[in-house]
Amino acid sequence: MNPLRRKALSLTIAAAAWPLGSPAVRADTFPSRPLHIVAGFPPGGVGTIISRLIGQSLQQRLGQPIVVDSRPGAGGNVAAEVVVNARPDGATLFLAATKDAINATLYKNLPFDFIRDFAMVAGIMQSPLVMLTNPSFPARSVAELISYAKANPGKINMASGGTGTTMHLAGELFKMMTGVSMVHVPYRGNGAALNDLVAGRVQLTFALVVDALGFVRDGRLRALAVTSLNASPVLPGIPSLASVVPGYDVSAWFGLGAAKATPVETVALLNKAVNASLAEPAIANRIHDLGAEPMIMSPSELDAFVVADTQRWAKAVKFSGATVD
Repeated sequence: MNPLRRKALSLTIAAAAWPLGSPAVRADTFPSRPLHIVAGFPPGGVGTIISRLIGQSLQQRLGQPIVVDSRPGAGGNVAAEVVVNARPDGATLFLAATKDAINATLYKNLPFDFIRDFAMVAGIMQSPLVMLTNPSFPARSVAELISYAKANPGKINMASGGTGTTMHLAGELFKMMTGVSMVHVPYRGNGAALNDLVAGRVQLTFALVVDALGFVRDGRLRALAVTSLNASPVLPGIPSLASVVPGYDVSAWFGLGAAKATPVETVALLNKAVNASLAEPAIANRIHDLGAEPMIMSPSELDAFVVADTQRWAKAVKFSGATVD
């Protein structure tokens, strides 16, 4: 069983110990005012879906309204800066994600430091990406793809939703670890990249499982591998990329952060509430429908995860030469 799923199941009892509307959270203690989840994603995407899903549960558990504040811009850095500069009382939370671990190296002049200036509160979900090709592409496995790329250097066009995105850098990490040469073709958004892959204008991309499922299931795209160490239950029969490229392990993740000076007791209370929410079957099942797993971690575990993920992406960013000023 996937470790994240095992941990989620083990905390179902903990969720029952903190029922919805628990009187343990009083009006004269935190939270004493509405909470905001600031998300650096446009409305309607996975980021806002996840924010609203966890926000609705937290609203019942904490007894205060939860407002999802969508602040797209500068790759999510606009939202991050709002939270860094907010009052550090836990009432303003940041929807942190893989992009923030990437941005720490991609952007050279950020007015904040992702590791130094945020207190990580709780994980929400973690999802592999999936390596996709057009069905007309001659390689039908990762091993065949590597052989083809080495025999035809620079002839594979690798699409992404934009320079510095998770899609782009997952491909750069693959190039770095295998020594193959592929040409990066950035698009304005993941949807445009997938559509051109279906049309055969490009040959390969990496995409979130939730974005890829429909294309794979109806045969418009071929899934060669998932990027997590383990196979994905929603893509049965698709191997992990690590089975061919040892050590390759990439996931897209979402979690909550707060300003660094937020009291430890407040972070612990929020962590308990989020983890209890993730153990609810309805929320866990919705996350599974997105091709992901609940990401149940303590604040210290999430801190360590974010540091390691930021370091991993730093290597990919430097290898790619990508930069945003």
